[in-house]
Amino acid sequence: MPGQEIDPRCIGIYTLFVISYNKFGLQNIGARWRTAAEVTQRDGSGSVGRRQGGDRITAAERRAALSLGSIFGLRMIGLFMILPVFSLYAHRLEGYSPALMGVAIGAYGLTQAIFQIPFGLLSDRLGRKRIIYVGLAIFALGGVVAAQSDSIYGVIAGRALQGTGAIAAAVMALLADLTRHRVRTKAMAILGGSVGMSFTVALVLGPALNDSIGVPGIFWLTALLALLAIGVTRFVVPDPVESHFHVDSEPVPSQVSRVITDPQLLRLDFGVFTLHVLITANFVVLPLLLRDTLQLPSPHHWWLYLPVLLLSVVAMLPIIFVAERRNLVKPVFLGAILLMGVAETGLLVLHQQIYQVATLLFIFFTGFNLMEATLPSLISRMAPPESKGTAMGIFSSSQFLGAFVGGAAGGWLLGIFDIGAVFAGCASMTLLWFAVASGMQTPEAAEAPRPSAGMMADEVLEE
Repeated sequence: MPGQEIDPRCIGIYTLFVISYNKFGLQNIGARWRTAAEVTQRDGSGSVGRRQGGDRITAAERRAALSLGSIFGLRMIGLFMILPVFSLYAHRLEGYSPALMGVAIGAYGLTQAIFQIPFGLLSDRLGRKRIIYVGLAIFALGGVVAAQSDSIYGVIAGRALQGTGAIAAAVMALLADLTRHRVRTKAMAILGGSVGMSFTVALVLGPALNDSIGVPGIFWLTALLALLAIGVTRFVVPDPVESHFHVDSEPVPSQVSRVITDPQLLRLDFGVFTLHVLITANFVVLPLLLRDTLQLPSPHHWWLYLPVLLLSVVAMLPIIFVAERRNLVKPVFLGAILLMGVAETGLLVLHQQIYQVATLLFIFFTGFNLMEATLPSLISRMAPPESKGTAMGIFSSSQFLGAFVGGAAGGWLLGIFDIGAVFAGCASMTLLWFAVASGMQTPEAAEAPRPSAGMMADEVLEE
């Protein structure tokens, strides 16, 4: 039921902490993986499940979630590794301008927003894995095109091609095929953890690898990661007993008009759009700020990113849990927008010392992580059951469109004005977002006791 949803990304982040605390207690998981035929049977919906049934995630379902999460992670690492380094490299490309540099950073978002839902619908007709193979191959080709390009236009084409290989909807549909409905949120927790980890890993690897193999080398590595993901899809991801349509995870074309005319859902779509405008626009200028203003060598940028990201997750977790338990979702939601607005305004005027930037980035990423955890949960709760997959598809497309607009707008502002103008533009966007979000309805409280994220993470990791 909508009121009983737990946000998968939040649980995923908690799961990562449990794994770390237990010294990577999944090291023996390979010995526990078995073929779907040995431990599973159909549960009536075509999903795989242990013969005994129950609400615990089975070994086969865990295998499906972990392997599909690794595919997501490999692809997202490839996309995100460029984020903290491309603005330091782009001026070497023929035809460079700050505006085109921003377009190159965000180009994948435009094509992914366009092709994500069609790829998901095609996976119903042509098969999940077949579409994932095609999408990953296109993504790898985009990496090769960008790696071999000496002009900014070639890199834009490569990044756009990467986004065209939009496999997110097909992966989600395959996960739905391989899991029972009552444990799907737990499987999503594993998937969400891989996405959250990939962003942090990419911000560390990008600056470090840039010093040794350069941006073209990172693009080549992106292509190799996509090929590795194809191998995981072929040899590790289980084949579903049966593939069929899942209204909770796939778009229904007849429901699109209903979703795009719902003011509450549109508020959330605008929210995720703005959130990714902010993050992408910031990374158009943050690497330049660290190198040129703070004199921090580019290979050491991760020294700042890593502790800021980890501390912001630690700060976010208790806030999100209290918000859920005490029904304070809307105040926390609006507070997170204000946090990001304060951070953007601060970066506009206080960026001469590294401790200033570090503190403001901590504030920004605390608000950002709160939104990353809250927005998908709100969409899931507010969407009518028969429109849930459609609402999530449009929500996801809004997210990727925001990445494109953030890159393009950030580059344009940088070219016409300066770094401060980008932060000012982002601060203005948070004010607009706050005004739009102020009319948001508070989600209904759960009808049944809500299981804690800690309990669900523990179940994910149990034998």
